[in-house]
Amino acid sequence: MKKILILLTAVLISSAAFSQAKQEGVHIYNPEANALADLKAATDKAAKSNKHVLVQVGGNWCSWCIAFHNLVDTTAILTQTINDNYEYVLVNWDKDHHNDEAMKYLGFPNRFGYPVFVVLDGKGKVLHIENSSYLETDEIGANGKKKVGHDVKKITSFLKGWTVAAVKPETYKPKAK
Repeated sequence: MKKILILLTAVLISSAAFSQAKQEGVHIYNPEANALADLKAATDKAAKSNKHVLVQVGGNWCSWCIAFHNLVDTTAILTQTINDNYEYVLVNWDKDHHNDEAMKYLGFPNRFGYPVFVVLDGKGKVLHIENSSYLETDEIGANGKKKVGHDVKKITSFLKGWTVAAVKPETYKPKAK
């Protein structure tokens, strides 16, 4: 009986420690950041460098947010497309930090779930809000079930569709012969 109690106690302690480590292990989003100040700084920088701002709203609690961020970090075409065309800002939303003023400024993108993406121009105007579910893969795995994750081609298309050049009318004028 004592052995069972000791074993049970050890399992409970180790699982509690594991759960806490897992929760504290992700620090992609900064819950203490001043989201409005970060958005303003990114907008100012974007205006000077002829870029747009890409805002990713989510939180360290969100496995899809973390997976998206990791996909960008490990996929050269995504990293390059973002670096070449956007100032990239992560805005935290969690149960303790709603960033209500930032959500209002961004047009309440959190209505679409997490992560959600907002494209701002260099003046801070919201150009587009992208529901990340539209960026999920349609691939079917070997088990016949839909794979879980985001699709690099869909993300690249989304990012390229909202660059400064893509939304500039002059880009689409016919060239003189």
